[in-house]
Amino acid sequence: MTKSSKSLWARFLFQDRGILPTKRLILTYLVLTIFLSLGILRDLSWWFVFMVNIVVFFISLADLLFSAKKTQLFFKRTITEEMERGLIYLITIEIRNNSPYSLNYRFIDGLPQTFSKPFPVSGRVLADSANVITYNTVPSERGKYEINKLYIRYQSVIGLWEKQITVELPDTVRVIPDLTETKQYLENGQHFLLYEGLEIRKQQSGVGEFSKIRSFVVGDDPRKINWRQTAKLQEVMTNEYEPEHGKYITILLDCGRMMGAELKKGNRIERALEAAVTVAAAALQKGDYVSVLAFSNEIKTFVPPAKGMAHLQTILQSIYHLKVDAVESNYAAVLQYLEMMQKKRSLLLLFSDIQTFLHEENALAYLKRLRKRHLFFMIGVEDRTLLNRTKAEPIDVQATMLKSIAQQQMLYKKREKNKWERQGLPMIEAREEKLAVTAVSHYMEIMNQNLL
Repeated sequence: MTKSSKSLWARFLFQDRGILPTKRLILTYLVLTIFLSLGILRDLSWWFVFMVNIVVFFISLADLLFSAKKTQLFFKRTITEEMERGLIYLITIEIRNNSPYSLNYRFIDGLPQTFSKPFPVSGRVLADSANVITYNTVPSERGKYEINKLYIRYQSVIGLWEKQITVELPDTVRVIPDLTETKQYLENGQHFLLYEGLEIRKQQSGVGEFSKIRSFVVGDDPRKINWRQTAKLQEVMTNEYEPEHGKYITILLDCGRMMGAELKKGNRIERALEAAVTVAAAALQKGDYVSVLAFSNEIKTFVPPAKGMAHLQTILQSIYHLKVDAVESNYAAVLQYLEMMQKKRSLLLLFSDIQTFLHEENALAYLKRLRKRHLFFMIGVEDRTLLNRTKAEPIDVQATMLKSIAQQQMLYKKREKNKWERQGLPMIEAREEKLAVTAVSHYMEIMNQNLL
């Protein structure tokens, strides 16, 4: 395809720039052709046919002159610089028409392929006025994207011709993980954890620092009732204690091949990122130090430990673009790296695929050594397909075989998990929609019991 033909093809694909006939002009010529053809059958002269076509053509050109010029149109895009994956966002396009002619327009914004696109968007802007148009989009993949162009088509006064222009409107958008669960925890952490059946205040008796005095609720320890405040306020009040702050939490994110397995909503790495950010927010809010290490067959990123809610933005900017690598994870290498980088005792919270991790005998040797200094805990997404296979009815030979193999896999996983847990290396699996809740609940349980 030659350069000129590519340019012409791009023009018809709502790209490039130029002038195109509208459906009104094509329909006009179609009707005119039918009438002139009937006239030719009745001895209408070819000279008359030629003159009619010339007149209609020049009328259409005159209509083209009564349309806005490119220099008389101004465009502005307003877009959020940071979006969360899977959520709906509003984008605003402002069109200012400084010409003396009203115009009908259509436009296509230059969004990436991973964004939903409700295009073309159409409207009308009057002479010497401005129009603001909004449309919704949903980003489906994390990452950093450049949005540079806006493709516009607008018609002349009668609407026989359509001008097409391309406007440069550079914007940068970062798509980060869905923070819905993180916001739910920050708004009401007690309610967030009660969904899992664990309360923040649950801890060993007499352990922790005094936090505040609050109203007594069902389930509180009667030994912690503050009788002085109870007599003063005529309401049963209790002392609330909280764990010591300033502990170190290290979140390990597996970005290997198995983390790309698709789930009902996204894949494993998406769920792991959302849960990791929620755990980080919970730990930072409690005054703990949080570090994050992402890996596959090599170290992808490492965020040094720090505390304070401002550190959450540092973590987000470091991990929002992480993708799954088509390689096997090297657990031994990352644990060896962690042994050098993390000198202080910390909670190692690993998000990975348990089925794959159980086959790593080298990782077990490193973890035994790390266990002397750190506290290890692993969490993964349960395999619903495997669970459904174990519960399936053996209606035929094939179904029976699949059920027996699935049960064998479950027994192997249970046996291996018990072996690791006897070494002081606990691991659990959670449903994909409860991964963040389960992770935060176990973090709270570990901190409340002063295991770290």
